[in-house]
Amino acid sequence: MKYSYLVLLAVAGALALSSCSTTPMGGGVAAYRAYDLPASLPKNPDAVRVKVSVSNQAAYVMEGSKPLLVMPVSVGTSSSPTPRGTYRIYSKQAKRRAQTHGFAYSGNNIKQTYLSKKPAGWSFKGTPMPYWCEFKSAYGFHTGWMKPYPCTHGCIRMHENVAPKFYRLVKTGTPVQIATSQPEDKTIGRNIPRPPDAGPLPDYPPNFYLGDGYFTNHKRPSFQ
Repeated sequence: MKYSYLVLLAVAGALALSSCSTTPMGGGVAAYRAYDLPASLPKNPDAVRVKVSVSNQAAYVMEGSKPLLVMPVSVGTSSSPTPRGTYRIYSKQAKRRAQTHGFAYSGNNIKQTYLSKKPAGWSFKGTPMPYWCEFKSAYGFHTGWMKPYPCTHGCIRMHENVAPKFYRLVKTGTPVQIATSQPEDKTIGRNIPRPPDAGPLPDYPPNFYLGDGYFTNHKRPSFQ
């Protein structure tokens, strides 16, 4: 199974690299949205565990020695690092919104801001954080724009097409170990296909985030 998984990763990498334009418009967005990775369902969901390598910006969803999903992630910056340690996923929410940051709006006026800085009389909706899997208070895995360098406030971001697969594979109680590095970095984590850098790409329009569109903005998840 491990051999076939590595073959699938190689194929996915070739597809990603063949269309890996990061121009501000057009091809870059298309390549980013086309990105995907293979995943397998476990035989025993109770045996699933997650290992995160901060230095390799990778997460390994394992069932024993079998990789179910090997995915790149974006992690926290040096000033707001992703916490290291051993945890368990204790909360899952497919359609979670942030409580402190998001979008203030009044009529057709929309402003990305913090709740504490919302203009008087304006309404507010938190930033959508699809497929939220919380492992420490205010820290979780969730969908978000992927970059090849630490860029989050400590949460672990997943690509929009891969996040629903991760969400399916884990459950409340799944162990999560986060460390600077993991042994898998030298084997299945050496050449993970990574999506185009989202940094140069245009963001979705603010009104898109006010609705539910971002929560379903992914391919239908499939498993090997």
